[in-house]
Amino acid sequence: MNKIIRSLNSLLAGLCLAITGFGTVLAGMPAPLDDPGKVKIALVRYLSTGDFFQAYLGGVESQAEAIGVDLRVFDSRQDAALQADMVDQAIALGVDGIIIQHGLTESMKDAAQRAVEAGIKVVAFDVNVENSAIPQVEQSDYMLGKLALEQAIKDNGNSFKAGYVYVPGIAPLDRRDKAWEEVKAANPGIIETAVFGTLDNPIANSNANQARSVLQANPDITVMFAPYDEFAKGVKIAVDEAGLTDQIDIYSADVSTADISAMREAGSAWVATVATNPAVVGEVCVRSLAIMLTGGDPGSSVIVPPTLITQAFLNEQDIKNMEDLGSKMPQFQHADVAMTDWMPLPKR
Repeated sequence: MNKIIRSLNSLLAGLCLAITGFGTVLAGMPAPLDDPGKVKIALVRYLSTGDFFQAYLGGVESQAEAIGVDLRVFDSRQDAALQADMVDQAIALGVDGIIIQHGLTESMKDAAQRAVEAGIKVVAFDVNVENSAIPQVEQSDYMLGKLALEQAIKDNGNSFKAGYVYVPGIAPLDRRDKAWEEVKAANPGIIETAVFGTLDNPIANSNANQARSVLQANPDITVMFAPYDEFAKGVKIAVDEAGLTDQIDIYSADVSTADISAMREAGSAWVATVATNPAVVGEVCVRSLAIMLTGGDPGSSVIVPPTLITQAFLNEQDIKNMEDLGSKMPQFQHADVAMTDWMPLPKR
């Protein structure tokens, strides 16, 4: 009988430990994240067209699911006034946190401040809202540009005529522009022959239209610096149509499965890009917001480090998609940024 009682006691103790352990897993998430589904967050988007932004959204969604928050997505489709209005809509819905994804400083800074004044935690991705209370998540856009241009110089020397695709007023493009200006100043042999660019949808086709005219007017261009993959897609369309794939090299920023396919086409002029995994960037935005919601501080600047990806590397490793890229480049699968000991990660 005593043995039976001891066995039952041991079993009960084990069950209590198991239950306590499960409770600890739930309790291990700090308030208010310890109550799944109670916390509501909003993603307010300015840009959404293209593979990068679809992958980014996937990262936001998967990390939001991992920490158990209710995610609402607002898409302004490059309407600056509408994006500001959507921030107000999120405030009215009573969300606990907001991620502002891209946008224009002049239209977003007041809206962001209204959210802060309403007691809402706010994170900004690739938009400068000029607010010290709001952490800025970025891909180290300056390094995206710098690494791409260093590869251009490695491939072409420090004397060439270049076309440059740029739209001012967009924070990540402005930071990449800083790298371009510095590289030009340090290498007087690099001649900026033409500057063009648009964010009109569809972005790739709209830039292809402009690139056609630029190539016709400037047949001596040998390098195209297109530091956004939708820009690079457009330039590649124009270069292919003009039959200039042997004359021009394209250097870009960002990457997707479609970009990998385009870079690996036979004779492709798109020879290098520098990128972070957009899904990982989305995850980092949500984790930064989660840290703020639980009373922590992710820091005023949250940087996701970029990686150089060359056409030669893609071909040598036979990389066909983002999954292949992640397996051959482990740093592409996860960024050890905005992490805590309690933070659950999405399933891989």
